Amino acid sequence: MKIVLHQPEIPSNTGNIGRTCVATNTPLHLIEPLGFRLNEKELKRAGMDYWEHLDVHRHMNYATFMEYYEQDKAIHPEAKIWYCTTKAERSYTDVAIGPEDYLMFGKESAGIPEEILVENREHCIRIPMQPQIRSLNLSNSVAIVLYEALRQNDFQGMQRQGELHRLHWS
Repeated sequence: MKIVLHQPEIPSNTGNIGRTCVATNTPLHLIEPLGFRLNEKELKRAGMDYWEHLDVHRHMNYATFMEYYEQDKAIHPEAKIWYCTTKAERSYTDVAIGPEDYLMFGKESAGIPEEILVENREHCIRIPMQPQIRSLNLSNSVAIVLYEALRQNDFQGMQRQGELHRLHWS
């Protein structure tokens, strides 16, 4: 699985998402322009000391990201892009997300451009919420959809049980 952020604007959100990506061994793709520099303190603070372990890819724009995706599809022909948007008709729980799929999220102020959504209607998904709410926080949205996708794929390669620091489970 891969997370894609289309023109993210808030460094702390991207830092939190980067930390989640490290925790789940999920590559992060950033489509420029970004609303911040990758060396900003807020980004590093939110990502803590995990940022150096992040598999991050930068793309100059959506077109160059799509070129990357097409090359990846040659290796993983089943890979799809799921466009996560508040404007979608289907819930993220109504689709089968594969282990090679991409989960794309838009910038905090406007989401994924509607031109992209209209071209990919069958792959647009949303997180259900109350109608008076415009959207959830970006890093929360990524975590919700990513963990559902991981659950659907039986959390492949992830630790299933935690350990206590001082005591032991009986």
